[in-house]
Amino acid sequence: MNIEDVAPQIRREIEAELEASKNKKGALPKILERLYSMYVEEGDSVGVIAAQSIGEPGTQMTMNVFHHAGVSDMNVTLGLPRIIEIFDARKEPSTPTMVIYLKPEFEADESIARKVAARLIEITLDDLIKYVTIDLLNFKINFELDEEKLGSYDITAQEVLESLQQRVKKIEAELAGESTICISAETNIDVTDVYKFKAKVLQTYVRGVKGISQVLPIRSGRGFVIKTSGTNLKKVVKIPEVDETRTHSNHIWEMYDVLGIDAAREAIIREVVSTMEEQGLGVDIRHIMLVADLMTYTGEIRGITRYGIVGRKSSPLARASFETPIVHLFDAATHNKVDMLRGVIENIMINQPAPIGTGLPELVAKKTDSNKKEKKVKPSKE
Repeated sequence: MNIEDVAPQIRREIEAELEASKNKKGALPKILERLYSMYVEEGDSVGVIAAQSIGEPGTQMTMNVFHHAGVSDMNVTLGLPRIIEIFDARKEPSTPTMVIYLKPEFEADESIARKVAARLIEITLDDLIKYVTIDLLNFKINFELDEEKLGSYDITAQEVLESLQQRVKKIEAELAGESTICISAETNIDVTDVYKFKAKVLQTYVRGVKGISQVLPIRSGRGFVIKTSGTNLKKVVKIPEVDETRTHSNHIWEMYDVLGIDAAREAIIREVVSTMEEQGLGVDIRHIMLVADLMTYTGEIRGITRYGIVGRKSSPLARASFETPIVHLFDAATHNKVDMLRGVIENIMINQPAPIGTGLPELVAKKTDSNKKEKKVKPSKE
């Protein structure tokens, strides 16, 4: 094996290592020898090996695991439930989260990280209220704002008032004092409707990124990152201080919609690896990469389910081997489908060599008749 046979990216890494090495001539053969030993031989059962390598550690994973990220009501689903979510390619994760990185010029400043975090969290009027009083005689509702909460969220009473005026239709709102907002309700409504109107106003969106309910700025390495409960990648990457090249979500479908299929593949690999490592289980990343490739190679995300990868196999026997065999066999019989027996599963089902390992090559040899008598050659008279 020569250095020219190596993939360009790996070759550049090898050349960079050789530049720093003192024994360049002695190091190169050892590197190439080790690299060659890592290659998979043609016909190897990589799918079975990957399934065993992921499935066996999976039997040791705990079932219902919720890891608290440091604040109340903020947790992340881990363990076996999270692995099932990823491989099933579910549209909505049970606990969507984001890791938001700041740009290099901002990431070391804790004050900036906290200001960005304060602007991220979705705030409703109910989050800022100290108490509410209702004047039934004049059909007015007074919302007393909590000044401490206003300070912690870095928002003013005037900003809250303007947000209400924009989002709640047909109301008259004004500031009655420094931190009291007075809203006049319609005079031709019942008393019960006043209370319903109050509940509606309390749920009014004031500021932040919709979908993000909790934020937690933490130190990571040399700078700060922001972990969130809830996701909205499309809005977050538009914030000037946010580094859109590193920010990611655990919502695989959101990554696909915003950044494309390659980002979704990376998200699958990252989430499976982190879930396994959190449980103290080590799985070679190449097995996980193989599964991620299988889920995304068509350009869209497909789960390992009867409706995903398995349901789209061309072999009726392979589809029948997973779930609901009678349905698939009946469909194949009624539509006169033919199984060409090109895969592994269908050949095993009918008890013939599968096209893997030594069953992959076909040998052609001339057949000789052992019973045929050899002709005796008479010696010439010459």
